[in-house]
Amino acid sequence: MTDQRAPLDPVSASIADAGLVAILRAPTAASFAAVADVLVAAGVTALEITLTSQGALEAIAGLCRQLPDTVRVGAGTVLTDDDAKAAVDAGASFLVSPASVPITAGVPFYPGTFSPTEVLTAHRAGAPLIKLFPAGGLGPGYLKDLRGPLPGVRILPTGGIGLDDIAKWLEAGAVAVGVGGPLIGDAATGGSLTALAARARHAVDAVKYARS
Repeated sequence: MTDQRAPLDPVSASIADAGLVAILRAPTAASFAAVADVLVAAGVTALEITLTSQGALEAIAGLCRQLPDTVRVGAGTVLTDDDAKAAVDAGASFLVSPASVPITAGVPFYPGTFSPTEVLTAHRAGAPLIKLFPAGGLGPGYLKDLRGPLPGVRILPTGGIGLDDIAKWLEAGAVAVGVGGPLIGDAATGGSLTALAARARHAVDAVKYARS
């Protein structure tokens, strides 16, 4: 299989360029606006708002108004067409799912996969980016091995990835990395925004290091 990749859409291309997607998940999305401000100030330009967070749709709409046009705001944990429609109506510019579910969306959709068969199926179905989930237990070596026979896939590993793992995944061939808890920490539930800023700078620097 040769590495003949179709050109990416503008949203997926910007995520690939950024190399990092910050995943915001909390019991409530009430603090997501403040968290997003800190992340963006540190250089993060792609945010995934998980629909399991109470008030997620309102948060997506608010962030789309609040943040610069250069920041991509998407929805995560999209499991149904109803989820997809609600998220897109709120302003989400991309959708992410933990599984390979059939979703009809007017924006890029990144399905969740785990096995080589699932990855190849998603690739053949035209997914611009393919979420590898949960990636932490697999490790960057799994991705490197996967991309040997499947060099044309664009993988977005997510789940259980620490800040010190970001560069390793990118060096193994990830197009970008999704990071949630290790990056956001307790900032969305009243924790220190100063500490969040430091973690965000660490994450952004890790991307730069991997690509230098």
